[in-house]
Parts: sequence; C-alpha cells; structure tokens
Amino acid sequence: METNRDEYLWKKAQNRAAFKIHARTYLLVNAGLWIVYYFMQLQPWGRNMHPWPIWPMLGWGIGLTSHYFSAYGSIDERSLAEREYQKLLEKKR
Repeated sequence: METNRDEYLWKKAQNRAAFKIHARTYLLVNAGLWIVYYFMQLQPWGRNMHPWPIWPMLGWGIGLTSHYFSAYGSIDERSLAEREYQKLLEKKR
C-alpha cells in the first residue's frame, strides 16, 4: 500500500527527527565530557584545570542552534520560494 506524501512536509519531518537525534547526541557526549573533567579534577595534577568542556559545548552548540532553526524556524521556505518566483515572473514581463 502506497501513501501519498507531501514531499516538502516529509523532508521537514525528517529534518526535525534528525535535529532531535543531534540534540540527544549533543547532551550525551557533553555530559560525558563533563564527567571526564570531573574525574580529572579529582587527580592531584588536575585541581587547577581550566573547565575545557565548555569549548566543545560552545562550538557544537553553534551547529546545534543552526540545525534547530533549519528544522523549526518560522520561515516557510515554500511561501518564500513562491514569492521569489512571482517576483521573477513580474520582472520577465
């Protein structure tokens, strides 16, 4: 049995599902980095260590934020493309 899908909505749903996986991975990996940092702090050589897990969190967080806006952003690409298409048609005349 074949279902008729709106391709635009299907791609948007896939992008949102991918974002959820990305966010879950971000949380798990960064929690792991903070746990490693905590155990390093317990060692005599790591007592004055800079909290280095903040740097991967910030860098990866930029990518995660970008992924969020592409998945859940309020810009409707379909209507934006339609408006641009109409502008091009008017220019052509």
